[in-house]
Amino acid sequence: MNKNIIIFTIFMFVFLLEVLICDGFAENTNKVETGKLQLNNSNPIEIGYVDWYRDFDQAIDISKKEDKPLLVLFQEVPGCSIASGYGKKVLTHPLIIETIENQFVPVAIYNNHDGHDKRILKSFNEPAWNNPVVRIITSNRFELAPRLSGDYSKLGLVNSMKTALNKSNKKIPAYLDNLDQELAGKRNNSEKAVFAMHCFWTGEVKLGNIDGILSTNPGFMGGYEVVEVEYNPEIVSYEQLVKIAKVNGVAKHLFAYDKDQKEIASKVLDNSFVSDIKSFKPDSEPKYYLSKTVYKYIPMTSLQASKVNSAIGNGKSPDHLLSEKQLQLLSYIKDNSGLDWTSCIGADIAKCWNEAIELTSRGTFSWN
Repeated sequence: MNKNIIIFTIFMFVFLLEVLICDGFAENTNKVETGKLQLNNSNPIEIGYVDWYRDFDQAIDISKKEDKPLLVLFQEVPGCSIASGYGKKVLTHPLIIETIENQFVPVAIYNNHDGHDKRILKSFNEPAWNNPVVRIITSNRFELAPRLSGDYSKLGLVNSMKTALNKSNKKIPAYLDNLDQELAGKRNNSEKAVFAMHCFWTGEVKLGNIDGILSTNPGFMGGYEVVEVEYNPEIVSYEQLVKIAKVNGVAKHLFAYDKDQKEIASKVLDNSFVSDIKSFKPDSEPKYYLSKTVYKYIPMTSLQASKVNSAIGNGKSPDHLLSEKQLQLLSYIKDNSGLDWTSCIGADIAKCWNEAIELTSRGTFSWN
């Protein structure tokens, strides 16, 4: 082999080795620079889209400086289906990401890596090559919530964050409280009810702000304008719901899903105003009051959208129901009305976030 070729090959090998070493060092000491909710996120899928720190000692310093708890994720990277599923299903939800980044100092420790990760793992007595574990602690390692292990759901993480914020005397954002209610309602086998009224736009406003309501959907049934609601029976019972709807004038007629609903509805209303459930045809303009404002372009959960629509329909500002990033996006949309914004009513919140990020990337918008 030519001598020059041998020298060049050795040089390239040394150069690439140095690059790998430097990259490995940077991974263990720096924050994972992902930006906020980027479409093409550079994180390993196991840690989702959160902007994690990777140096625990650095995170401790920031926790002290900013007076924020640490949220420590012990995660297998690369990992099994449980590890990757946690990253994809939980750590990509926009409101969960925002809570982690704004309310805590997030730090990711890989439980199957050597060096810095292994040292921190041992200091917490966490097992190697384990499924995701979350610990929320103070800068001196006082636990603010029970160690989260075995519950790989959005609700599990949201509950842990709320517990930690309460214990550290931090205010729980309204959007996080509502997300908790929505996720809990879904887990607790939510139920549905259908109310007929003179105007389903009014019905959505009146029903959408009741505690325990998870979503509202206007449409037509049996010749009536109706609102189909999904609700958490552990917060509001069907009987309570019917009574509230009657007081608010949005229970002209009831459509019962089963014998129990029919019996309860008949006690509150005359039997002639109660029917068995029929075919439902959704209205083409759900969340009517929301749909007539710029708020329709903001990605929201179903519960958020119902409450925002109610607030607007009642002539009130819905801003207290939105997160900081949702409000930032709202301000940007107002200043850039010429962009091709798409309504997010009824759409998946994560999908709409991605579409919004794609549009904001064309301008000078920056997530703070």
